[in-house]
Amino acid sequence: MKVVVTAQQPHLDSPVDARFGRAVCFIVVDPDTMDHRVVVNNPDAAGGAGIGAGKTVIDTGAKVLLTGNCGPNAFRTLRAGGVEIYTGLTGTVRQAVEQYKAGRLTPAADASVQTHAGTGPQS
Repeated sequence: MKVVVTAQQPHLDSPVDARFGRAVCFIVVDPDTMDHRVVVNNPDAAGGAGIGAGKTVIDTGAKVLLTGNCGPNAFRTLRAGGVEIYTGLTGTVRQAVEQYKAGRLTPAADASVQTHAGTGPQS
């Protein structure tokens, strides 16, 4: 199974990017082996960033997304693609995957932010 984590930089020790649709990149991880690859996102998209990022994640074949926040359009896109979404993640990509593997996360029932929430600078 594959897990996707939003990342600010293209490696496992990168901080988790809190903005799903505007994340710099996605790290696609096999949680059993920690083998991974990087998928570059388009964080500067003029519009529809969440939907586009959702389609990118679905195209990786991942069934789990770990991120800081996820807006409503992206949330609906991901759920329609069969992706389980976990929000509120902080720390590094590696730490997020370890939390998932340990069963310490709860799937999100809905979007964690409103539309266009991630268009400003990341804090």
